[in-house]
Amino acid sequence: MTTALPTETDAREVIPHGDPFALFAQWYDEARGTEPNDSNAMALATATPDGQPSVRMVLLKGYDASGFVFYTNGHSRKGQEIAANPQVALLFHWKSLRRQIRIEGVLSPVSEAEAEAYFHSRARDSQLGAVASDQSAPLDSRETFLARYEEVRSRFEGGEVERPAHWGGWRVRPQAMEFWHDRPYRLHERRRFTHGPDGWASTLLYP
Repeated sequence: MTTALPTETDAREVIPHGDPFALFAQWYDEARGTEPNDSNAMALATATPDGQPSVRMVLLKGYDASGFVFYTNGHSRKGQEIAANPQVALLFHWKSLRRQIRIEGVLSPVSEAEAEAYFHSRARDSQLGAVASDQSAPLDSRETFLARYEEVRSRFEGGEVERPAHWGGWRVRPQAMEFWHDRPYRLHERRRFTHGPDGWASTLLYP
């Protein structure tokens, strides 16, 4: 039995050259309507100065032409790696749409005002948890963490939760963005955008 090949209409490109931020916004808006959980979830890859990599999921909390923003505890493993090496990569994977976007860039901290505004927009319990947690540090038992949480809750009872000085946000300014779209028979479509002195350029890539 022979397998039918894609028809000639499949040769039409679905990832156009142009503004990668506009294309990201289009795909992201579609994902927010189709992805069942955390359409803003993205894998964040960091590395130590000697090149030891690590990766974890974080949540996108804002984006515009200046970059992609997330927040974290600066004392965590990723916070320490960010401080030592600002080169990072992001990956969005939307299984519902069979699409992914890879972003490579350099980090810079958001302003104190941005960090304050976002911190106090979070649920109060999330604010308290951020104060109580020594993120990534060894923990002898969950009871210890919950006891610290209760102590923090009592300390700020009736008042505003104080944002820890080491808790803040980071903006990834992209140097490259790659869009991937699933196509039949693994004949996928990929387009990579790179930023240079004259703005954004792009090229298709073999899948």
